[in-house]
Amino acid sequence: MISVIIKLLATLAAGLFSGAAIYVNLVEHPARMQCGTALAVTEFAPSYKRATVMQASLAAFGSINGITAWLLSSGITWLIGGIFLGAVIPFTLIVMFPVNKKLLDPSLDKSSENAAELLSRWGRLHSMRSFLSLASFLIFIMSLVFVT
Repeated sequence: MISVIIKLLATLAAGLFSGAAIYVNLVEHPARMQCGTALAVTEFAPSYKRATVMQASLAAFGSINGITAWLLSSGITWLIGGIFLGAVIPFTLIVMFPVNKKLLDPSLDKSSENAAELLSRWGRLHSMRSFLSLASFLIFIMSLVFVT
């Protein structure tokens, strides 16, 4: 019974994370960009601050539960899904954080070409988080449906 709960929690966390990440890529970031660079950079800071806690928690929680399910002899797919979801954490810290830091820098000219390029780069990088989390979610769903 505990194994089923752990699997469901891993799947829920991956689904919530991927849904939020895909929403950001398909809706929030494009809408932000349509408002002009200066406003997009201004809006980025509070959005980033609010999303960080939620997404980091979901990624860690889902990854730990996926790996725990594997440790409880639930099959290699739970490990793979857990690794995919957990991979968003180092990807964010190593690859995205330098871009985030520049976007959050108070000395950034919010109307500059540099700011526009940083926002565009951030959007492209964020799609990797969407991909990794969606892959994890689909792996977990397939594991629940076909393996459990």
